[in-house]
Amino acid sequence: MSATAENPPGRTAGAAGATATATATATAPPAPPASAQAVEMRVRARVISDDPLYRAIPVALRFTSAEPLAVRVVFPAELSPEDTDNEWVFPRALLEAGLLAPTGTGDVRVWPCGRVQAVVEFHSPEGVAVIQFDIAALRRFLRRTYAVTATR
Repeated sequence: MSATAENPPGRTAGAAGATATATATATAPPAPPASAQAVEMRVRARVISDDPLYRAIPVALRFTSAEPLAVRVVFPAELSPEDTDNEWVFPRALLEAGLLAPTGTGDVRVWPCGRVQAVVEFHSPEGVAVIQFDIAALRRFLRRTYAVTATR
């Protein structure tokens, strides 16, 4: 799933109107400035496949006040063919809007799945990964990101 991708100009991501730009990288992101505040939250997610048993994976959700419009979702190295962490960067507004209604037209799409789950779909040249999260965990993460930007 390691790729860099961007939507064509003029394409927006649903209700939030945020351009759905996703980037997956195998390198560490640059360190935020000393004054930037960061939020990192580790959650369990489920890989959705045609296997009747779901596979739980640890996922890191990251945010830094140096990039207030973006969130990062980092998957563990064992899911990557290159055996490196796989990081996707996309608009925070896309994640937030996707908890209420289907959102996204590009490489990252988000939609609610019942009242307690949300699905995030990641598209890359290597294929598609469909990951299910607890909505409560994503909301908790988003609240923490807004608290950081409000105190800045």
